[in-house]
Amino acid sequence: MSAHCMLTGARPGFGNSISHSHRRTSRRFDPNIQSKRYWLPGEGRYVRLRLSTKGIKTVDVIGVEAAVARIRARGVKV
Repeated sequence: MSAHCMLTGARPGFGNSISHSHRRTSRRFDPNIQSKRYWLPGEGRYVRLRLSTKGIKTVDVIGVEAAVARIRARGVKV
């Protein structure tokens, strides 16, 4: 699975690792993706979402119903 957040859309960033001799090699900065299960009362079922830690905090603030609505608005199947 790709390392991106279903809610915020956070994706890996790319850059360079720089060694002590200042030699550069390419690397990836992956977002902190967690798989979390939420109860969706409107549909009477659980949904499993792959969210960044910022996305989890956003769900805590706006609620799971609004978060799932935003995810579906982005065109992601939940």
